[in-house]
Amino acid sequence: MSQKNQWIISISMVLLSWLTLPLLGKRNIKRFLPASILIVLIEGLHVQMGKKRKWWFFYNKPHSYLSGEFPFNIGPHLVGSLWILKWTYGNFKRFIMLNAVIDAVFAFPVLRLLRKMRVATLVKFNEFQFFIYIFSKAFLLYGFQYFVEKKFSSKDNKNYNQERIQDAEQERTVISNH
Repeated sequence: MSQKNQWIISISMVLLSWLTLPLLGKRNIKRFLPASILIVLIEGLHVQMGKKRKWWFFYNKPHSYLSGEFPFNIGPHLVGSLWILKWTYGNFKRFIMLNAVIDAVFAFPVLRLLRKMRVATLVKFNEFQFFIYIFSKAFLLYGFQYFVEKKFSSKDNKNYNQERIQDAEQERTVISNH
């Protein structure tokens, strides 16, 4: 695949992911962003280890993090973590199941497509090992979010409840004025 096409795919992947952010809502972004950023940062470190150990290979030139793994991390990985937490946080079983499904789709059919398109391929990992590699981070994502919720919940719940009451009052005012 040409370098131009790889850049188009990378930019599209990031833009399409980020275009869904307004649908998440400001409160959900604020609530789940710390855990999602932590996972992206940890993945950034793991990527360096994976490149050194040749777990995978990106065909693009130059062979750099910015043109290879970075678009995946700041696009689907970051935004996907936000969405998964929004849909499932509070129900660990649902969280694990959804993560397993999404990670399996990425580790098997999506990686095969990326290989056919000559974007990336696995080298020292097989698809199942790669699935375990990405799925294992789900536990850290949920655990860190749980920690954040417990640490800041009493203070933030008061603010959150006050904001919800104010929002409801504003909606009533708007409805009654029409």
